[in-house]
Amino acid sequence: MANHTLYLVTAAGGEQLDLTHAKELRSNNLFPFGLHNYALYRTPEGVYVKGSNADNPNLMLDQYEVISEEAARTYVHPHQRIVEEE
Repeated sequence: MANHTLYLVTAAGGEQLDLTHAKELRSNNLFPFGLHNYALYRTPEGVYVKGSNADNPNLMLDQYEVISEEAARTYVHPHQRIVEEE
């Protein structure tokens, strides 16, 4: 029987990563999706991964890159969610 709950991604350098059991360190995954979306993960193997959104309104995260532990711990996301008043 296939496991349909795997979280598999491809990083910017082409590296295949399994985030299924990764620990989410921090994130801002608020709807609607956009540049403000990001997540930082640590895999069970100790790999740090940053997921981000390239202004794609259909996906929460659409870009991934492997980063250092120091970069993950000190990361400051450059975009904020803008809430429009009605």
